[in-house]
Amino acid sequence: MAKSINLAAFKDFMKSQSAGGIILIFCVLLSLIIANSAFGNYLENFLTTEIGYHSESVHLRYPILLWINDGLMAIFFLLVGLEIKRELVEGELSSVKKALLPIFAAIGGMLVPAAIFALFNTGTDTAHGWGIPMATDIAFAIAILAILGDKVPLPLKVFLTALAIVDDLGAILVVAIFYTSELNTSYLPQIIGLIAILAALNFFNVKKVYLYLIPGVFLWYFVHSFGVHATIAGVITAFFLPTTPDAKESPLEKLEHILSKPVNFLIMPLFAFANTNIKFEPEMLDGVFGHLSVGIILGLLVGKPLGITLMSYLAVKLKISSLPRNSKWKQVFGLGILGGIGFTMSIFIALLSFSNPEYQTQAKFSVLIASCLAGIIGYLILNIYGKKENS
Repeated sequence: MAKSINLAAFKDFMKSQSAGGIILIFCVLLSLIIANSAFGNYLENFLTTEIGYHSESVHLRYPILLWINDGLMAIFFLLVGLEIKRELVEGELSSVKKALLPIFAAIGGMLVPAAIFALFNTGTDTAHGWGIPMATDIAFAIAILAILGDKVPLPLKVFLTALAIVDDLGAILVVAIFYTSELNTSYLPQIIGLIAILAALNFFNVKKVYLYLIPGVFLWYFVHSFGVHATIAGVITAFFLPTTPDAKESPLEKLEHILSKPVNFLIMPLFAFANTNIKFEPEMLDGVFGHLSVGIILGLLVGKPLGITLMSYLAVKLKISSLPRNSKWKQVFGLGILGGIGFTMSIFIALLSFSNPEYQTQAKFSVLIASCLAGIIGYLILNIYGKKENS
C-alpha cells in the first residue's frame, strides 16, 4: 500500500514537470531570440546587475544571474534531494542493488566523456576543459522524460533522476577540486556545525520543516562563501529531512509537495531563460570542427550514452545491481543519450575552464549543439520504443 502511494506521489511530481517542461523549452527559445536581437545587451546588463546586502561581515550582494544559479537552484536541488531520499527509503532505490545502478551509471557517464575530450585536447590550450562534457543537466533531461509521459516506465524515470543527481554531485566535486581557484577554509567549522545540527534534528525525529530550512539557509551561505557551488547545500539539507515508509505524510513529503509547483513553473523556467543567453557569432561555426568543439560534442553525445550503458550493463552482469523494473536495455541507452544534455552545468564548467572569451564562447556553442542533439535523439528513441512497448 505504501509503495503504491509512493509511486503515485512520484507520478504527480513528473506530471507537474511535464507542463513545466514545455514552459522550460519555451524559455530557452525566448532567451536565444532575445540574446540575438537588439535587446540582447539589455538582457545581459540586467543579469549582471548586482543586488543584495554587503557589509564587512556579511557579503550577500551578487549579480542577478548568480542569485538565480546559486540561490534559486539550491531550492531545485533541495526538491531533487527530497525525491531521491524518498526513493531510497521507501521506493525504487530502497534495495542496495537498485541504488548502486545509478551510481555505477553516473561514474561511467563522467569518466568516458572526460576521456573522449582528453583524447582530442591533450597537449593543447583547451586541455583544462575535460570536465565540460561530464555533466548532465537534470532539469532538461527530466523535462523530456515528463513530456514522454507513460511511454517511459516509472522505475526508469527514477533511475535517471538518481543518475542525474549523482552526476551533478560528481560535477560539483570536480568543480570543487579541479576548478576552484581558492577555498576559504575559515568557513569549514560553520559548515560542519550546521550539518551536525541537521543530523541532530533528524536523530531526534523533529518534524517541524522550518527547523531544517533555517540551518539550511545558513548552510547555503557558508557553502557559497567556502568556495564550493552552493547548490550542494540544498541536497545536504534534503537528506536530513525525516520520512517514513508508511502512508502517513512525512515532513519530507510535505516539503516536497510545497516546492514542486514553484520549482517546475517558476524557478526552472527562469533558470533556463537566464542561462541560454548565448549570442551566436560567425566564428562559432568556423570552430565547430576544431578539437575543443569535437571533444565536447562527442563527449556528451557519444561518451555519455556509452559510459552510462556500459557501466550499467557491467553492474547488472556482475550481479552488483539489477535493471530497473519493466525496463529494457534500449531504454537505458535512450536515457544515456538524454544524459548527454549537459547544458547549464557544462556551460558553468566551461566558464571556469577558460579565461579566453573565444574559448568560452566556442565551448558554450558546442554544449548547446550537443545538448539539443542529445535531447532530440534521446526523445525519439524513447518515444519510438515506448510506442512499441505499449502497442
